Amino acid sequence: MPALIELRNLTKDYGSFRALDQVNLTVGDGVTGLLGPNGAGKSTLIKVLLGLVRITSGEGFVLGHDIRKEAAAIRAKVGYMPEDDCYMHGLSGIESVQVAARLSCLPATEGLRRGHEILDFCGMGQERYRNVETFSTGMRQKLRFAMSIVHDPELLILDEPTSGLDPEEREAMLNRIQVLARKFGKAVILCTHILPDVKVVCDRVTILAAGQVRLAAKLEDVLKSPNPEVTLQVADGADRVAAELKRHRNSCEVISDTELRVAGDVSEIAESVWTASRDANVAVQNLIPSQSSLEEVFLNAVREKRAIGEQLSADT
Repeated sequence: MPALIELRNLTKDYGSFRALDQVNLTVGDGVTGLLGPNGAGKSTLIKVLLGLVRITSGEGFVLGHDIRKEAAAIRAKVGYMPEDDCYMHGLSGIESVQVAARLSCLPATEGLRRGHEILDFCGMGQERYRNVETFSTGMRQKLRFAMSIVHDPELLILDEPTSGLDPEEREAMLNRIQVLARKFGKAVILCTHILPDVKVVCDRVTILAAGQVRLAAKLEDVLKSPNPEVTLQVADGADRVAAELKRHRNSCEVISDTELRVAGDVSEIAESVWTASRDANVAVQNLIPSQSSLEEVFLNAVREKRAIGEQLSADT
């Protein structure tokens, strides 16, 4: 995985408060979910990546540029969607996107053309000609998203892009993020509190707690159950399938006439399941591997850091 972001022992202090503590992190292609409770250091990390605050110690590189010396070059290649509103009163939606394009050094005509193209992609129709202060929450989210991608950045940093959206608009926003990552090869950092969004679009997950990276791994590895099992759904005759599985020394439990649980990873037991269903003359309808809860993984990472901090306080 090519490293688009590489941070080594990165620390940021605000006076006596340590916002980031010896952060080591590598981010590559795809969509990376950046998670953490309030005060974990996510906003500070984003500002560091954009070169908006100076680090206290350590080093970091974004798209090959040193965050300590090449902040302007980084911002030219990065698209940032902030959580808070960032529009200028009195401008229409299309004028706002054109201004963002001009700030990224696109010519005026090209900026206007790109603005219309991006707003089409974002699903904004004639309302683009209205003043931005009249926009709804969903329209403002679309506008911020459009302003962050109008200059065709290599890396996107999206801060709470689905916050305040209704279910339909939330799904549409997640689809746009997937299109940019899968079809156009954009690297995306998705900073969010909405864990179901992470499961939908992210390839990797990074969890911050008290300024430290508590977990950084592929999402599929994070969701692997420590005690894997497979829920097997059949037309009927689950007891007959279970009998065949037990005959081949597979551990299983019948839940109903149409459902049973089989211990083991799906890749290891699939052949036994198909053999047992064939011998029992029972049609298999679905195989559902067990998964860990992302919410539980998140809470465990945060609680572990909190427990360590409390122990250190007690020792001192």
